[in-house]
Amino acid sequence: MEAQSYKNYIRYYPPHHFVYYPIIMTFLALSVYFSCTSEDKLIWTFISAIFVVLFCLAFMLRQHYALTLQNRIVRLELRYRYFSITGKRLEDFEHKLNDDQLFALRFAPDEELPALTEKTLNENLSGSAVKKAIINWKGDYDRV
Repeated sequence: MEAQSYKNYIRYYPPHHFVYYPIIMTFLALSVYFSCTSEDKLIWTFISAIFVVLFCLAFMLRQHYALTLQNRIVRLELRYRYFSITGKRLEDFEHKLNDDQLFALRFAPDEELPALTEKTLNENLSGSAVKKAIINWKGDYDRV
């Protein structure tokens, strides 16, 4: 992988940015044009509506991007909390926990986090089991 710098730090998703959007915008523009100039206005209006829906779906994909970013933030927060509580790095054994387990551990308060993390590692608790094992739930009210 190339070292990141100012020149290459921007990350594009080529199928989305360079294929989907240009195609959908071109088809939308053409369908609107034909709905205004063609004798078959009804069918071209319907086609235009389909392209508007497809364009809206593309914006909904941004929700996926937001959730991906939030998952990264939750991991960082959990690493920070674990280190500040125990003085040990979560990264040393984080690979042994799956996403479901990690995201469930975020609901554990500081007093329960180290013991619950250990229990999760030793007993391979599911995310649901981790959540049920929490005594004093710490809410996550900022999640999208």
